[in-house]
Amino acid sequence: MDKALRIVVIAPDLAWTDRKDEHSLRQAERSRSLRIGLLENGFNLIAVLPADVFLTERLNQLQPDMVIVDAESEARDALEHVVSATRDARRPIVMFTNDSDTSNVKAAVAAGVTAYIVAGLSTDRIRPILDVAMARFQHEQALRQELADTKTELSELSTELQDRKVIDRAKGLLMQRQALSEQAAYAKLRKTAMDKGLKVVEVAQRMLDVADLLS
Repeated sequence: MDKALRIVVIAPDLAWTDRKDEHSLRQAERSRSLRIGLLENGFNLIAVLPADVFLTERLNQLQPDMVIVDAESEARDALEHVVSATRDARRPIVMFTNDSDTSNVKAAVAAGVTAYIVAGLSTDRIRPILDVAMARFQHEQALRQELADTKTELSELSTELQDRKVIDRAKGLLMQRQALSEQAAYAKLRKTAMDKGLKVVEVAQRMLDVADLLS
């Protein structure tokens, strides 16, 4: 993975951490460790953003290579904002949390999270975690593209078969009414299409439409 990988971290504002709240202090310390670990591993931490209604616009402006969500179990809204913000411009999403609830893991992965990392955060784990997350994301993107290409091919094949049926019906109509051979009927359709600047199937469909009206 390129050390210049541009990363945006989505995290709560730690400036207002309650010094008397042990949970908040642990969250603040873990968040600081995560950011320090990213920098120590040579990643380009370009921004730390809150999960709010402006997130989509900010990510569009920054164009990060990866989004890291630094959140606890009660921060599901943060994940929803991130998933919504990356829906049209997909990016790998890595979520660091202390929440080990397996139902939350399943929900996060289903929502589009590439990697869900529970506790045990240490500097030497960050690079391999992000390496695997990026590799998985790229693999999934390749599969998505392959599926999209297959759907396109099937759609084109279906359209081609439908067009062929229309042309065959029009040829049959010409052969019946004008006593033409199959080759001559197709040649007439093709010449008409060229003269009118249309596709053969368009001429064939118009001919069938007129025949239906007159029948």
